[in-house]
Amino acid sequence: MTGIVLPLDPIIVQIGPVILRWYGLMIGLAVVAGVYVGAREAQRRGIPMDDAINMCTWAVPVGFVFARLFHVIDSLPYYMKDPIKIVMINEGGMAIYGGLIGGVGAGVVYAALHNLPVGKLADASAPAVVLGQAIGRIGCFFNGDHQGIVATLPWDNRSYFSFATQYTNANTLVPDFGVPRHPTQVYEGLFDLVLFGIVWALRKRIHVDGVLFWVYASLYSLGRFWISFLRLDSEFLFGLKEAQVVSLVTFMIGVPVILYLVGRYQRTATAPSPHIEAAAQ
Repeated sequence: MTGIVLPLDPIIVQIGPVILRWYGLMIGLAVVAGVYVGAREAQRRGIPMDDAINMCTWAVPVGFVFARLFHVIDSLPYYMKDPIKIVMINEGGMAIYGGLIGGVGAGVVYAALHNLPVGKLADASAPAVVLGQAIGRIGCFFNGDHQGIVATLPWDNRSYFSFATQYTNANTLVPDFGVPRHPTQVYEGLFDLVLFGIVWALRKRIHVDGVLFWVYASLYSLGRFWISFLRLDSEFLFGLKEAQVVSLVTFMIGVPVILYLVGRYQRTATAPSPHIEAAAQ
């Protein structure tokens, strides 16, 4: 079994104990790009940019905390052996679903406290979040984390048509160097880019507040569910991995919510005006 050999060094520069990794750089770029796109989208939807940015100052930090928490729970045996690594976020290890749950939750609380339209803010965040995810996966690729299972597809026997990757740099976070594995970071990054294109194209076509966000969440959950079969993650519940369980729950919530919001909008749009009824009487 062969694959694409990757001698990538995840460390850009190291000065004494200070280490700058590609992962940290990409996460920083993801946050900047996400906040910029989200704030501009919120402004287009009639929300002051300052309010959108202020909300991000709450949502982003809380999202990071939850992303790390979900990752630690998913890899608990590893971190129990060396608990100090729990706080070493510079080495990588973030669960996107944890970030989404924490970030969205913080955003909803902020919006409620400041009387901001939750649905419009959620829709503005949809393209911003998925773009940030795509950029973040570049950092995961350099870091070598979120590895896939050993590649055993028929075409992986030929190196010139192989999707498998073999990391060889000792600084990468791979379980075994030189073993060809599925580059699930690449799979998800490409999927995120496609999903960003879909959400971006729909952002001016969907006029029901909240629907765009749930379209994003539902479509992402579908893609993540299938990609997770190829990821080297531990089983969480009923033979499924943590992300797959959350994906199923998200999809089962998202589709009914979309149908409810669209149905309510249609009923409201077709309901006769009280003035018309009065005139008819």
